[in-house]
Amino acid sequence: MRVAVITLLLLLAPVAPLAQTPRPAPALKLKSIKGSTFRLEDYKGSVVLINFWATWCAPCRTEIPELIKWQREYRRDGLQIIGVTYPPQTLAEVRRFARKTKVNYPVTLGTKATKLLFTESETLPMTVVIDRAGNVRAVIEGVIFPEEFEEKIKALLTKTSAVRINERH
Repeated sequence: MRVAVITLLLLLAPVAPLAQTPRPAPALKLKSIKGSTFRLEDYKGSVVLINFWATWCAPCRTEIPELIKWQREYRRDGLQIIGVTYPPQTLAEVRRFARKTKVNYPVTLGTKATKLLFTESETLPMTVVIDRAGNVRAVIEGVIFPEEFEEKIKALLTKTSAVRINERH
């Protein structure tokens, strides 16, 4: 019995660190609510937050003003937030909501399949943190708190913010 437990622990030990290992972000191509095409690969060199949300989701609506603030404050440091709506929503209602709340980052229409590229969770809001090299560094389920932003996102911005890799934004 003792040998079986030790063997099981040894087999599982390498799994925990691998779960934290960054993995390449999937290729993502979506239509923005303004009609342009969004390609995740176009933002390599930036720290990207892909925020899955819905107009009908109260926590999502609570989080958006903070995302707008972070986009404004950290854009020059290489932050790019991308909003991806979660169905069911119409283009008209998403456009209306984005205009009313003055969203200052691109918003695209997503699908369940889009979200499944990153997680099987049904939680909203959900934010995927992608580093400058295009690797998924974290998946944050629920509202991002300022402490989480400091720890998981701002740390990625300050690592190379002096270099200003992506000056096109």
